[in-house]
Amino acid sequence: MAITPVRTLVAQAKSEITTLPADAVQQAVAAGTALMVDIRDIRELEREGRIPGAFHAPRGMLEFWVDPESPYHKPALGEGRLLVLFCASAWRSALAAKTLQDMGVENVAELDGGFKGWDEGGHPVER
Repeated sequence: MAITPVRTLVAQAKSEITTLPADAVQQAVAAGTALMVDIRDIRELEREGRIPGAFHAPRGMLEFWVDPESPYHKPALGEGRLLVLFCASAWRSALAAKTLQDMGVENVAELDGGFKGWDEGGHPVER
């Protein structure tokens, strides 16, 4: 049996989620209505840097940290702000945003272009 290529899964997810441009995300964060959630691996953060103020939630723990009934729940992810997920280039974040939507999270989006797009757009990065 052939597997569904990840590129197809990402395209399907992107058709069902909200993708926001970096400028809009930066404005929402400044207004206090959004929280940027970095789902990259810790090694990626150490290698490429971090977006100031972003909450780090490794992809492997995201669902557990979002679920208020989980013993691993992180209150910052349940404060009602828009959760703007990002990874390196917006593939994992698309899949993660779709998964959170499937869980019933209504206030979730992804950052267009991921960390790479943010950085290349001249937005702040801590190295």
